[in-house]
Amino acid sequence: MLIESRPALDPELAALVTAQQREMAEAGAGNGKIFEPHDDVEYLLGTVNSRAVACAAWQALEPGVAELLRMYVRPAFRGRGLARQLIVAVEEEALAEGRPVIRLETGVHLPAAMALYQSSGYRQIPAFGGYAGNPSSVCFEKRLPALVQ
Repeated sequence: MLIESRPALDPELAALVTAQQREMAEAGAGNGKIFEPHDDVEYLLGTVNSRAVACAAWQALEPGVAELLRMYVRPAFRGRGLARQLIVAVEEEALAEGRPVIRLETGVHLPAAMALYQSSGYRQIPAFGGYAGNPSSVCFEKRLPALVQ
């Protein structure tokens, strides 16, 4: 898979986020919010044979901390390790920007996502930020090793 940065308003990114939101709504897990692209978020797009099949994003939180967002792989492309590749790409970018702590939120209704994050070295933490108090939120964190100069 080729992973590249894309602008917030990229049409291929928008198609993936729309598919993600539709899938979440069908599972009864959507929050009903429309995706609003943000300039302070770094978006990554994964392509296979020039087709956009996966996305992820990250956003700076407090100093030294980033949040992994918008993780999605089209159903036909799951089980191929693409999500892990995106996680690593996000971690590398965040670490290069001086953010060795990665946090994320997922839902109790997404056991496969929770298993992916745990097997990628993330540990469950109390809900943070705007997720605090939401009974359907499950939050994770990973502390990355420092870059060797």
